[in-house]
Amino acid sequence: MSNESVKHVLVVEDEQSIRDILVELFEVEGNVLTACESLPEALEALRTKQFDLIVTDLRLGGKRDGGLQVMAMAGMVSYNATVLVLTAYPDDANRQASNRLGALHFLEKPVDLHTIATLASDAGVGTAFGESRPASAAPVSAGN
Repeated sequence: MSNESVKHVLVVEDEQSIRDILVELFEVEGNVLTACESLPEALEALRTKQFDLIVTDLRLGGKRDGGLQVMAMAGMVSYNATVLVLTAYPDDANRQASNRLGALHFLEKPVDLHTIATLASDAGVGTAFGESRPASAAPVSAGN
């Protein structure tokens, strides 16, 4: 597999169960996956590597703007990345801020994994749904 076909995926989610599901979804051949549970960890990952796809929770560790900070950093260092925002707080202010920071998709939890997989596929990133091994089809939901 050539380096050009490798996709770098960043998952930023502070809730372990959701992060585990997203890791399972993106941990396929052709992807290099980085999963972070905190804002500092995500910002460090963004400082060290460019990503093709970033999936971030909006609220990280109780910080209302944690996901916005991830998007702001991504806009500076991974400006070509497709950004998917997951949130249980889909108010207009968050939606507008996310759009200004480059998020292409603002998804309200619970989000069906097929929706995330389709958006990732549109960005050229493979998922477990495109592979021979099945992934859980449970929706991604939580209080974040």
